[in-house]
Amino acid sequence: MLSAAVRLFDRAAATWEGARSRKVVAALLAVTYLAALLWVEVSLRGWLPPELRARTTHGHFLAVEIAITLLLSWEVVGLVFGIARSVSNAAGKQFEIFSLILLRHSFEEFGHLGEPIVWEQAKEPVVRMLSNGFGALAIFVLLGFYYAAQRHRPITGDARERESFVAAKKLVALFLLGVLGALAVRAAIHRSDFFASLYTVLVLADVLLVFLSLRYSAAYHVVFRNSGLAVATVLLRLALAAPAFYNAALGVAAAIFALALTHACNRLGPVLGERGGRGTVTSS
Repeated sequence: MLSAAVRLFDRAAATWEGARSRKVVAALLAVTYLAALLWVEVSLRGWLPPELRARTTHGHFLAVEIAITLLLSWEVVGLVFGIARSVSNAAGKQFEIFSLILLRHSFEEFGHLGEPIVWEQAKEPVVRMLSNGFGALAIFVLLGFYYAAQRHRPITGDARERESFVAAKKLVALFLLGVLGALAVRAAIHRSDFFASLYTVLVLADVLLVFLSLRYSAAYHVVFRNSGLAVATVLLRLALAAPAFYNAALGVAAAIFALALTHACNRLGPVLGERGGRGTVTSS
């Protein structure tokens, strides 16, 4: 069963991450964006029956919201495939998605302004736009340092056990794909917050990976690092539920925490591994 799941995962990942898929997705995003713009325009002009009209409270920026949501969905699938390769890089992908969510919030704020823009009514939305925008930028910069700090040491010195751990992560990733598909359907039908549910599921998946990693290494610094990355995901989940300003602050705080955790484990992990004397000196 596990070998069949691994083969399925490998085929799906190769197809999804291939150049052809990227071109198809890029074309789909462009077509969707233009179609959404047209939909909003004819809705504003009253050329459609009420039941078919777009939600026009954001004006034409509804099209931006739709296109960016599709882009985020593409990134989410890439995140799931990335779990099998590197837990730390998958954590970084979570921050990438969150930063794009902040940028989407900025577009949403601009959509509230309407035309023509009245500055007295625009002050608060502009401040929220700046908060979301600079929060996304800060996470972008911190991510650069985070990725540069990664060492990607194997979790165990045994090649067969490493393959077993990767296979287990691929099985988890396949299960996650199914769960996320169900969440996407539910969000489309009930208009629930897909990304809030996504990060809740990611927290649970991160904890599961912590337990799975114990089978291959019980070294304290490995457990601490993987658990710490799960805490960073919890902070991102809280940020999604937080109001303006707090959401960006929590996202930046989570990125700082992940970066500090990485540097601490790089610097002190080997020392703690030697002191603990419980297996190979590893990261994840």
